[in-house]
Amino acid sequence: MLRVGLTGGIGSGKSAVAARLVERGAVLIDADRVAREVVAPGTDGLAEIVAAFSDAVLDDDGALDRAALGAVVFADETARRRLEAITHPRVRARTAELSAAAAPDAIVVNDVPLLVEVGLAPTYHLVVVVQTAVPTRLERLARDRGMGRAEAERRIAAQADDARRRAVADVVLTNDGSLTALHDAVDVLWKHRLVPYEDNLRQRRVVPAAPVELAGADASWPEQYARLAARIQHALGSDALRIDHIGSTAVPGLAAENVIDVQVAVASLADADGPLADRLAGAGFPRVPGQWWDDPRPADRGRWEKRLHGSADPARPVRLHVRVADSPGWRYALLMRDHLRADPDQRAAYLLLKRDLVAAAPEAGDSGTARNPWFDEEYLRAEQWAAQTGWRP
Repeated sequence: MLRVGLTGGIGSGKSAVAARLVERGAVLIDADRVAREVVAPGTDGLAEIVAAFSDAVLDDDGALDRAALGAVVFADETARRRLEAITHPRVRARTAELSAAAAPDAIVVNDVPLLVEVGLAPTYHLVVVVQTAVPTRLERLARDRGMGRAEAERRIAAQADDARRRAVADVVLTNDGSLTALHDAVDVLWKHRLVPYEDNLRQRRVVPAAPVELAGADASWPEQYARLAARIQHALGSDALRIDHIGSTAVPGLAAENVIDVQVAVASLADADGPLADRLAGAGFPRVPGQWWDDPRPADRGRWEKRLHGSADPARPVRLHVRVADSPGWRYALLMRDHLRADPDQRAAYLLLKRDLVAAAPEAGDSGTARNPWFDEEYLRAEQWAAQTGWRP
């Protein structure tokens, strides 16, 4: 199943997005509803809260008085963390139960107001953020919830700001217009990204490669890499000895094919062929069939074997190279990246070469550049630079 994290600030219209996704066929897990469920009357969650904070946090009917509890924990960091230690594990466990009950081909949307604040972004295949201008949010909170301006501003200030949300967002839905416009944006997302992503994920199918085109340098490529790397790290844990952004999109200012190259260092290729491959596929990075290797430098050193994974997300192509830590291929990828970052002349020469090769054979992609003699010469230049500067991977 495809796991989607949905978040947005108070008054952004996140609930409207969630409702529309349910209409399209999504399974919704509402974190606020789950949080209320795990501390309902008669639960051990409520009993533990009373034991920690006394029955002063109960109302006359024996239910949790959220305002009273909030008054206790809002300005007391220790008390807040004590409350989170009670509620968060229960919310996670109940969320896992609800997710496990969904069909294998489900698109499960987790509506989590504090997704950014509690660091949950890497646990989802995709994160959708609903973003709305603060004046519009204040107006909606006053109109729809009868909330005073001071209280609304306090609530907004207590949450992550737009910049922090955008940093974890694979998709940003702007909701400053009409409900119809918002629904149209959700429908496009559902049809063209979520549905095919789920199908690719379930079939363990890599998004097909498109003919190579060089895109202008995109300042967001490092941020996109960071989101991918966080998911990979979450999936692999300590089996990923190191994760790096490599290739052209890792060189600032360099025009490149709009594909993020990621290198994962492992202890051995036997590890890469075991459960690690399944975990990557489950995280949205299926194995690319076939045998894969790098062309060595110099060219007479045989083949540098590796494993290659791609992306199941139709909107974010990825080449994920799994190489043994400290192997020649692993070192070469980092050396070339760092030398091109440091040497503007070689960066310009590389770009001219890529443009010529792509114009001549767009279907060849990186394989067309890797076999070019320029790379043998660049390898020698990079090694000289490494010796002069004391570079290490």
